[in-house]
Order: sequence, then structure tokens, then C-alpha cells
Amino acid sequence: MRRDVLERVDPRLRTVCNGDGEVNSLRAELSAAVQAKQSVVDRVRPREMLKQAIPERKRVEPLPEPPHEQPATDEVKVSCFIRLADPALALRGVAGRTARRGEFVTAELTPREIEALADRSLQAGIAYIEMGEPLSLPHPVVSARRVDKPTSRIPGLEMPIGQSPVLIGIVDVGGFDFSHPDFIDEQGRSRFLRIWDQGAPKRSLLGKPPQPFGYGAELTNERIQSALDWSKSHPINASDLLRQSVQVPAAHATHVASIAAGNSGVCPQALLAGVLIALSKDERDRHATLYDSTRLAHAVDYLFSLGEKIYGRPVPTVINISLATNGHAHDGSSPISQWIDAALMTRGRAVCVAAGNAGQEAPQFSGDLGYLTGRIHASGRVPARGLETDLEWQVVGNGIADVSENELEIWYEPGDEFSVSLRSPSGVWTGPVTPRTYVENRRLPSETFVSVYNERYHPANGANRISIFLSPRLKDQVIGIEAGTWLVRLHGVEVRDGGFHAWIERDDARPLGRVGEVQAWRFPSYFTTRSHVGGASVSSLACGHRVISVGNCEEASERIHRSSSHGPTRDGRHKPEIAAPGTDVIAARGFSSPDRRWVAMTGTSMASPLVAGVAARMLALEPRLTAAQIAGIMRRTAQPLPGYGYAWQDAAGFGRIRPEKCLAEVQALFEPIDLDQQP
Repeated sequence: MRRDVLERVDPRLRTVCNGDGEVNSLRAELSAAVQAKQSVVDRVRPREMLKQAIPERKRVEPLPEPPHEQPATDEVKVSCFIRLADPALALRGVAGRTARRGEFVTAELTPREIEALADRSLQAGIAYIEMGEPLSLPHPVVSARRVDKPTSRIPGLEMPIGQSPVLIGIVDVGGFDFSHPDFIDEQGRSRFLRIWDQGAPKRSLLGKPPQPFGYGAELTNERIQSALDWSKSHPINASDLLRQSVQVPAAHATHVASIAAGNSGVCPQALLAGVLIALSKDERDRHATLYDSTRLAHAVDYLFSLGEKIYGRPVPTVINISLATNGHAHDGSSPISQWIDAALMTRGRAVCVAAGNAGQEAPQFSGDLGYLTGRIHASGRVPARGLETDLEWQVVGNGIADVSENELEIWYEPGDEFSVSLRSPSGVWTGPVTPRTYVENRRLPSETFVSVYNERYHPANGANRISIFLSPRLKDQVIGIEAGTWLVRLHGVEVRDGGFHAWIERDDARPLGRVGEVQAWRFPSYFTTRSHVGGASVSSLACGHRVISVGNCEEASERIHRSSSHGPTRDGRHKPEIAAPGTDVIAARGFSSPDRRWVAMTGTSMASPLVAGVAARMLALEPRLTAAQIAGIMRRTAQPLPGYGYAWQDAAGFGRIRPEKCLAEVQALFEPIDLDQQP
């Protein structure tokens, strides 16, 4: 990519634009926001190359230095957020545009189109182009024990549900088992109004793509009901007749929907809809699917418009998102956070987001690897000008070759200036990289490629960002990233505040093939115990200003589960706001035999839909509520955990949600009392 357009393009996009067809087709296998055509995959055979990955310590023929300003290609498409300099501008010349909200437009662009758009950004009124953030697979703890149907989701709750119709939308993964008894009403009809399967092919038996998005398939209630009726007299389950792109036993989406709005759920009278993100453990179609934050933006717009589309008028809607992103500044300034916040400006809407399961800092027993997910955050201070602070970044080894791209972001205040140096485990230094400079695709002797970008005044929040990428060799022969401890050294150039926060982008740990004694993996890197600092591990998606961020409370022990993520946000706001029961929660077990209808799971994924169900009941009582009012009522009525006062806590928020108090507060909210009219 040409140097004169770099400042208007996100560093993650630059790495794609600088890759050739072979490298980017491999990226499509590993990246949520990169999509390759089948013809490209067949030519390059990326999956076979990944399976032949070798450890970095084996000697191979080194690659030549990559050329600078390599021409961009059209081999792949990338999901992007385009930030406009003026929200009133009409964006011209962008093919594949799929949605717009405020100053943001989503688009799927080739590297060549990205470079051309950045080149004429001033004329087009474009401030910045960012790559969609990967959505991570949720990893709840699934109980192996057999369980029965739950008796009551909220014992003792006898407050009225309300008369106004309300819609609960679930954005999730794994598949929605619409044939499960928990989603069938008393008349034998499915309670799902719509299911948008984003991963379905265009000519799918499920239905046509919803407009204006133009991809996936929309499964209507009528088609669902036809399948249910036909299956009554045939030995085929309805969910197999209308098979979604992802259907796994004990599906996460089915479990979450059951908690929020199933017949056994918090709000069983709610209208129900689902959006299935194209994300699964199956590797076969990863190159063709997009499962990034632009897809989440489309899901939010789809669900908020669904009531009016079906009934001809807006319907109060609550959306639950038990997925996570970990990139960006964790201050609500990411494109997806701003997109959702803008959608919540309208009354009668709320979005609940799982805080994340990155709270564990140390192993609890032999073989416990949960702490790897927890060591994603570090913070500290460069004491003064001319002084240095080190961070230790661990890339896994010990029989595993990491063939994923690892990313570290360091955010700090605009009044400061830091340079950064990077030392590989074998002692090779890169840098120092000073503000407004960069190193791109520098090949180390280990065949690991290093890119470092030192940006000033990010357009989202005005803060400074250092982005560091460790990329495996993805050409001719795949070689994993050099394993061991990478040292990140921050140098104080000018220091007024000195504080910084750093986050590691999350990988979904998954094996990609075995070569000799080494297993090729996509594996999450993490901070060592020396550098890891607890707190600020809440998913960046849960840092939005108007979303309700939910932690996981162990109901039996009345404490926060060790895996539940901690706040606050980078800018010091109170996230999570609330905690709810999310430990060993029994709900529908999707796509399973009749004798295995229910399953218990643990995670913030289970706590968030309970809060979404309460929010829906609040809107059913009072459709005029805003997202801010719903969050305020929940905070005001929360019950602090034993031993704590009313002050906000980093993992528990303001305490455990009290549904009955929330509903009582709603009933009194719009009944003002005129003191002059009192007897």
C-alpha cells in the first residue's frame, strides 16, 4: 500500500492489502473478516498448506524480502467499516455497500478497492477505513450431567408481564432449534417469527436473503410451521428439513434463546427472532464466510426493523448478544459500539451484551488452561521522558506451532509520545518505532514477519495507538510464529500522563493439523504473569455507552464466577453494570434426542439473556423506556453481593439483578404525583 494513503487505513487492513493472492487466501482460512472465492482456494490449497505447517525451529529456505508498496490484488474481499468525515455525505463509487448508520457505512471491498478508496478519500469525504473485528466463539462450560427442565427461571416473580407486544432478538452461533418444545406454544406453533441464517448460501431451501443485506437466508414462521406440521407424520425432525448452515448438539444459540424467551424462560410471552452468525468449529467453509463486527451491525439493524416489517409498526425490541470482540480501545469508540449506540437512540430498545469470560488469572487445578483466556490485558505507566517500561507477550510453544496472526494494541493518552521496540524470543530487536512511523512485514531469521504501527490521534477517540502484528510465514511453506516470550518495550519520548492499556486480540484455540511431533494450531497468545494486570478485561463489544454489560453470578454461593470479565473500561466507565445468574444454568439443549432436551451451561453468555428477558418485561409494561432508563433502573434496584456496599464493583457491577424490583420501578416511573393535588 502506498505510503501517502496509510494514515486513512486501519493497520489490520494494511496487512491484507500488502498480501498477495496466496497469502490472503490463507488469511481467509484464519481471519473473520476476509473472504476468498472457492476458485482461489482451489488454486492455492490453503488448507493443505496449513496441515503441512512446520515449527519455526526447522531450517527452511528463507523467503525473499517482500516488496514495498506491492500492488493490491482482487483475490479476496474484506469486511470494512468506512467512517465518513460528514454523516450527511453521500458515499459514491463503493460497490457492495450493505448498510449505513450515521457516519458509518459497511462494505465488502477487495484490497485494490480499499487502496483506491483511500487514495481519493479526501474527495470522497472519507475519514478512515477499518477492518471488521473478529467475533469470537463463546466457550461456556457445558455440564456433562443429565438435567431436567427448569422449574422457574426467576423464582417468586409474580409481577405482570405487561400487555404490549415485545420482541426478543438473539444474535448467536451454533443454530436455533425451532423444533424444541421450549419454543412451541400451546397451539403447537413455533414462537420464532424469523431466523436469519447469515451463513446460508443464496439459493438455500431456507428462503431468500433479507433485504437490504442480500446474503444468507431468512427463514419465516410460515416455513418453520410447515416443517413442524410435516414432521408430525414423518420420521424426520423439522430442523433437519430446514437445516441451518450450522446446527450442533447443545447449540449455544438455542440455549441462550431458551433462557431469555423460551417457554421456560424469563419472558415466555415475547415474540422471538434469531440471527445466526456464520461461525462454527467446522473448518471447511471458513474461507467463504464472514463472522466479524460488520455482520453484527447488520444483525442489529435487521432485528430492530423486524417488528415494523412484519406488523407495520415499531415493536419494542431487546437484543441479546452473547458474543465478544476484543480489539480497539475498550472505550466505546469502535465502529460496532458506535453503530449500536446510535441504534439505541430510539425509545423502546435495549441491547444486552455478555461481559466476557476473561476474568480468570491463574490455573485452579492441574491442566486448567482457563487463565490463558484471562491474560488479555496489561496496563502500566511510563514514568518519565527517557525512561522505559516492558511488557512480556507469550506465544505458545511446547509442541505447538502457532500459525495464526497475533495482534497486540497499546492505547495511551494524546498528550504523551511513546516509541516502541520489540525483541523476539531469540533476541532479535525491531525498532524503536517512533510516533507516526511504522515497520511493515519485516522478516526475522525465524521466518516470523513483524509489523509495528505507531499512530497518533486516532479518529475514533483522539488517543494514540501502537499496533503490533506477529504473522507466520504464509507463502510456499507455512511456518508458525517463533514461540516464546516476546518483549515489548515502551520508551518515553514525551510524558505528561504516562498511563497506557494494552490488549491482545483473541484467537479461538483450534488445531489445524499435525506434522511430525508438532501440532499446528491457531492459539491465543497471552501476557505473562509479570505483565498481566487484572481488570479491563470486559469485551470491547460490552464497553458501548448504551449497551447493558452483564457479569456471571454464581447463584448458590452468591459470588461472581472466577471466569467473569472485569471492568472498568479504558475511559473509566462502569462496565459491567449488572450481574445475573450464569452458572450451571439449565435451558434447552438444541438438536438432540428427546431424552436429552435440557443442558446446564456456565458463562456470561447465560447471564446476559436473563437480563435481556427482564428488559423485555420492562418494555412490555412501559414501551416508552429508553435503553438508558432500563440500565438506570437495573443499577438502582440491584442487590449488592454479601460483603459489599452500593458502590460499583469491577466484576459484579452494581450487584445482582432483582427482576421484581425492576418491574415495580417501571410501574411507578410514569406516574408522577402532583403535590398540590394531594388531599
